[in-house]
Amino acid sequence: MRDLLAACAFFLLIHFGVSGTRLRDALVKRLGEKPYRGLFSLASLGGMAWVIFAYRQAPYIATWGKWPAFRPAAYGLVFVAFLFAVIGLLTPSPTRVGLESRLDPGSARGMTRITRHPFLWGVALWSATHLAVNGDAASLMLFGSFLALALGGTLSIDSKRRRRYGRKWQAFAEATSNVPFAALSRGSNRVAPALAEIGLWRPLIAIALFAIAFYLHGRLGSPLH
Repeated sequence: MRDLLAACAFFLLIHFGVSGTRLRDALVKRLGEKPYRGLFSLASLGGMAWVIFAYRQAPYIATWGKWPAFRPAAYGLVFVAFLFAVIGLLTPSPTRVGLESRLDPGSARGMTRITRHPFLWGVALWSATHLAVNGDAASLMLFGSFLALALGGTLSIDSKRRRRYGRKWQAFAEATSNVPFAALSRGSNRVAPALAEIGLWRPLIAIALFAIAFYLHGRLGSPLH
């Protein structure tokens, strides 16, 4: 369990302590954007591998215990998480690495009309669902870390873009929202163009990937059982 705690702490530290902070800005200035991204990606992949390995080795220590009655709702929530994450990945957005040049109010299209961080909100929902349904200490560490990273990541990206792009970022931010559906509810954007721009093929890919994950779920020893 100590190994899992150390792995989660390392994974969170490199994101909250470096990515999106002024330390990142200093490292980029010293190393260059591409070398920094390469080194950070290697550190992230190494941290992720460590977290998964440690989780697999951790003993089961019950906290609130499993919620069998919640399982059907859990699969529904994970399906929604897949929609957010997959459609978000398939939607060009200035909040994505390498797409900052698209930053203008008109770039809030498709899923970014609903939230400017669809992938991270998908990860947050996926994490929260797995955390709730498993009810053990190792899952609390693992999925709690992913949940904190996803939600904190939305704030970190906003902060980084705001520092770098100033008013240009502010104009884009006012056309969308971090919290899903907030921009729609306040009238800064509309549902109809969002659905039209998302189209049919993106949800179909999300549904197909969810179906594959659902099929492989128990066969690969998934923690949502």
